[in-house]
Formats: sequence, structure tokens, C-alpha cells
Amino acid sequence: MNVEKIKQDFPILFQEVNDEPFVYLDNAATAQKPKQVLEVLNHYYEHNNANVHRGVHTLAERATSQYETSREKVRQFIHAEHVCEILFTRGTTTGLNWVARGLGDKLVSAGDEIVISQMEHHSNVVPWQELAKRTGATLVYIDLTPEGELDLEDARAKITAKTKIVSLAHVSNVLGVVNPIATITELAHKVGAVMIVDGAQSVPHMAVDVQALDADFYAFSGHKMCGPTGIGVLYGKKKWLEIMDPVEFGGEMIDFVYHDHSTWAELPYKFEAGTPNIAGAIALGAAIDYLTELGMDNIHHYEQELVNYVLPKLLEIDGVIVYGPSDPAKHTGVIAFNIDGLHPHDLSTALDMEGVAVRAGHHCAQPLLSYLGVQSTARASFYFYNTKEDADRLIEAIHATKEFFGHGFI
Repeated sequence: MNVEKIKQDFPILFQEVNDEPFVYLDNAATAQKPKQVLEVLNHYYEHNNANVHRGVHTLAERATSQYETSREKVRQFIHAEHVCEILFTRGTTTGLNWVARGLGDKLVSAGDEIVISQMEHHSNVVPWQELAKRTGATLVYIDLTPEGELDLEDARAKITAKTKIVSLAHVSNVLGVVNPIATITELAHKVGAVMIVDGAQSVPHMAVDVQALDADFYAFSGHKMCGPTGIGVLYGKKKWLEIMDPVEFGGEMIDFVYHDHSTWAELPYKFEAGTPNIAGAIALGAAIDYLTELGMDNIHHYEQELVNYVLPKLLEIDGVIVYGPSDPAKHTGVIAFNIDGLHPHDLSTALDMEGVAVRAGHHCAQPLLSYLGVQSTARASFYFYNTKEDADRLIEAIHATKEFFGHGFI
């Protein structure tokens, strides 16, 4: 990959922050958008802005064609079997909530169990907490190994005949580990449970084949994969989507509205009430085109090179604690860390003064941080437009921060 050439597609990266060249290492929160995606977004509003599925005039037909073409691009990108299995959502959070409400309420009863893990994002915790409250079910957490990986033995012990739903992140947004989804799916299906996957941190960074994983549902967000904010995808196996109830009601998702009841449209439209994020869906298709041209395997291998380069350098710094595996081969480009005696917010602010943008806080994973015994961490997260020079800037900025704060101890 010619990263210097690729970076030219991202104008936002060529600026100064606090009089320093900008280094963006907050990609787990949101990725930057290439010119090719921004141009498609603008072109829709300038030339084809119309509502979809409802008009026969030229602009409406153009918009509908582009919107549905993007749905097919998503299907191909994640290797779904049917295009009707692709639902456009606002993002990963919306998708997981739709499943918890639309299917969870039908499948789960008092005495049943819902299994998640200690490393989940709040979007994959709170909907299941609420489902457990509504139904009287129990929420069960799979523990982690000392290295921060999913404990498979604990998973085997906790996925039982009582389990109705298993929902896991494919990749942790804090620990940087890749979970063995196909293995967990097999365990879930053996006991008749539904397998749901939070793919927010996986789809942007690696090739995903939902049929090979055999997941029943798979949710992800466009803005983390170079697409716009406010657009996401929920994949669901057709057999489950036909059973699942919609959770939003109104225009477009209906077949016919009588005075006292209504019937729903066919898949996937029964879940997409109202005017959708048309521009966002079309631009997500452009983002998929962009990533496909780069090659997801190329992206994955390049990011692994960056991790192989930067993680050992981080671990060599006195006072730096890295959360998750210390072996770069087991670590994605998401690296959470702390410096002894220095609050992560102070660290993030100091790095920002050096022009380096990282995240600080609980990363919407408070149960995980409690499990790790910390309140917050800093987090550097890399993408394919980052370079080894960016990694060096991070290391240099950490050294400068340590020196400013008295070698990391205050």
C-alpha cells in the first residue's frame, strides 16, 4: 500500500493542531472520510436529492437506484446470502437495540440467560440489561484471560441450555483483541441460542464473511469505515428477520394501513420506517468501493505492520501500562494504555498539544474498565492512512509528556 499517496485522499489530515503537524489516532471513535466519499455525498444533494421508493419521477428513480445499489454493495462486502438481509440503520447501537427489542422480547423469558462478555461496548451491554429487566432473564458475563482475551473455557461453561442469546464484539474497542466468533457461534447454536455480533471495530479493518462466521445477526457503523455518520447496517439471517418484529412504525415500512391495524412490508423494508438516511447510505456505498479497491486483506496486513512497530516501543517506555495482549500478533490497531501517576485526560491533553489526537476516558466500556481495575485509559487507534512516522510522533509525544509531568509521576 502506498500510504503517502492514500493520505492525499484525506484533506483533513493536512493541517496543524496547536502549531504542530496533525496526527490522527482516534480512528476507533470515527474514521476520516476520503474525497471520493465526500464527492458522492455532495453529488447526491446537488443532483439527485429526492425521497426513495415513493416517486416515479427521474430524481426519485435515481435516488432509489443508488440507495438500493448501496444495499447490494453491503451484501457483497460482508458476503451475506440475500440482499433482503441487509437493513440500513443509524449505526451499530440502533442495530443491536432493534434485535434486543424486536427479537429478544419474543425469545427470552424469566429464567433464561443472555450471555455477553466483560469486554463489551455499552451498546452491547445496555440493550441486554434492559431486556433482562423486561423479561426476568439473567445477564451472564464471560470472563477474560489475564492477557485480556476471551476465556474460551469460561465461555463453554456459561453458554448452557438456559442461554437464549449470545452477543459479542468481534473486536474489542479497548483491548484490541479479535474474538473467535465462529467458535462461539458453534457453542451458541449447539444450545439453540441466537448469535449476535457487534462488528463496529472489525468491518473497517478486516475482511468479514458473515456466512463463514455463521452469525445470526451482525451490526456495524458506516462512520468507522470512512463513511458518513448516522448510517449503519444490521445484517440478519432471513429466517430470523421474518420472525423479528419492527420497533419503529410509520411510513414506508407498511404493506397496508387499515383503520384498526396494519400489515408490514416485505424484507428489508418492514424495518426501515420513514425517510431513511439516503445520502448516508449512498456515501456508505462509496466508502465500500474505496475500501474494496484498497483491499481489506491489504488494510489488515498493513495495520498489523503498524502494531508490530509501535506496540513494542510503547511497552519499552517506563511507567506505561498497555491493556490487552502484549504480543503484537494478537493485537489490532486499537491500543489502550496509561502512564503511572498521570490521569488519562491530562495525558490526552498533553498529546494534543503535540498535535497527536488520541482518546481518553472509559471508551463506553465501564464494566470492562471496572474489571481491569481502572477508571479510564488513553487509547491510540490506527487506520490504513496512518504511518510509522505517526507512530513515532506518538512515542515522542509520550516521552515529552512524561518529561513535562516529572517522568510520569505527580
